[in-house]
Amino acid sequence: MTLSHSLDHVVIAVDDLARSIEQYRALGFTVYPGGDHQGRSSHNALIVLADGSYLELKAWRSPAPAERWWTVLERSGEGLVDFALRSDAPEDERAAARARGLVTLKGPVPGERVRPDGQYLRWTTARHDTADVPFLCGDITPRNLRVPDAPELLHHANGASGVEEITVAAHDLDVSVARWRALLGDDLKLAAATDDATQGLRSVRIALGGFDVVLQGLAPQGGNAALAQHLATRGEGPVSVVLRGVAGPLASPAQEHGFTGMEPSARG
Repeated sequence: MTLSHSLDHVVIAVDDLARSIEQYRALGFTVYPGGDHQGRSSHNALIVLADGSYLELKAWRSPAPAERWWTVLERSGEGLVDFALRSDAPEDERAAARARGLVTLKGPVPGERVRPDGQYLRWTTARHDTADVPFLCGDITPRNLRVPDAPELLHHANGASGVEEITVAAHDLDVSVARWRALLGDDLKLAAATDDATQGLRSVRIALGGFDVVLQGLAPQGGNAALAQHLATRGEGPVSVVLRGVAGPLASPAQEHGFTGMEPSARG
């Protein structure tokens, strides 16, 4: 099997779920309470988008030092912490990626959640230690139970309809590109690395199913202060997300969490 390369979801770690739900609703998003993760102290809410992906607002009721996302939240505050690609068979994909050299891709990692209406959900993931590469997520129970597709949930007053682009910070761009090659194999479509001496950035664009990922590292001839600060405080992983259908910048907290908007693009 091969990955569809479509985005499953983007993870946003927050301090207080109820407060974040109200903040994102005030920004024109329709927010759907997700429920409680079984065997963990976390709970979530979903912003489901018409392109089939969603934004996950995730909070913890008690400390979870064994969970990387919680440690980033505790150390560096709210914001983007990870993103997932949709996979029909995460364990098969994990085995293939490990055979191609990504031996640190772990799995299967089971996931379970109980929605507020009592519906029980199950899925499985394959995860890397760092978020410069996405984790893989596949459903065991029907996907539309985990990611509802009711029209009223897909409509957002601010016009948001999907994810256009995710920018990802990398300590070493060449190492991250090698991880992506191992993850996706021959299906990987990326442009040649470009250096921007003015900005102090080195970057590579990866074309995926319906959205792009821009990997960014520090240019050897001079670093970018903002990226260096992000890597020092939050580590490798998503820096910003551009949402399709939203004209212009979003207000706080979405802007603080790394979200911007744009008019509908050629991707549709």
